Amino acid sequence: MDPERRKRLLIIAAAICIGAFALDRLVITPSFEYWNGRSAQIQELDKEIAESGGLLDREGELRQRWDTMKTQSLPKRVSDAESLVFQSVSRWASESKLSVTSLKPRWVKVPPMAQTLEIQLEGTGNIENLSKFLFALETDALPLRVEDLQVSAQDDKGEKLALSVRFSGLVLEETST
Repeated sequence: MDPERRKRLLIIAAAICIGAFALDRLVITPSFEYWNGRSAQIQELDKEIAESGGLLDREGELRQRWDTMKTQSLPKRVSDAESLVFQSVSRWASESKLSVTSLKPRWVKVPPMAQTLEIQLEGTGNIENLSKFLFALETDALPLRVEDLQVSAQDDKGEKLALSVRFSGLVLEETST
């Protein structure tokens, strides 16, 4: 083979290799990555559609639950809600013989359609008094949730205990559905 022809063949082979490499890096690999990304996006959208279909299927049940929750919230007027909770706390304390030393209400706005009544209660008693009070708080029909609870001993034997509990109740505002 003559050197000129050999040289031309080597240049053609090198150009073909460089062209194949460039084609792979500039067209084939990005196309596969784009294709795989689109496939993952399609799978994610299919999953969201399935979840949305499930929500649509359960719409009646969810609306019924929401209506139940709205009727079980505390009264919308501040004074009514506080009065209801204070009466319940007084009843629980007298039934459990817990000595309430402090009772502080605080209203917290929860945008866009609710507010919570937070109550900080301090009291003293023995373990039986505290457990009866907490049981009454947790099992009462009022929609209250214990946020924070601390029990500490006030004597060396641990017979006299101090209770500090923060609980809250939800008040839903009127909304159009």
